[in-house]
Amino acid sequence: MMDFAIHFAFACFGAAIMMCLWRIITAEGVGTRVLALDTMVINTIALMILYGLFKSTEIFFEAAMIIAMLGFVSTVAYARFMLRGNIIE
Repeated sequence: MMDFAIHFAFACFGAAIMMCLWRIITAEGVGTRVLALDTMVINTIALMILYGLFKSTEIFFEAAMIIAMLGFVSTVAYARFMLRGNIIE
């Protein structure tokens, strides 16, 4: 039963990533693209954690933490760029 649940979750998060990718391609504003990219990072983290559960290994959890930190920093950099026009003062 757990195998079915993990495969179903893989399909759901994969579909969510495809929807975010479509939103990035068809979005009109930069803010919408940044939001879709941030959501895509969150879905990628969820996929990595699911894969770690599926393979029963801990290395994917550490990789997910690194991607989460990089996703947070990139979102802050995008937001700063949109507000001020530069990232580093």
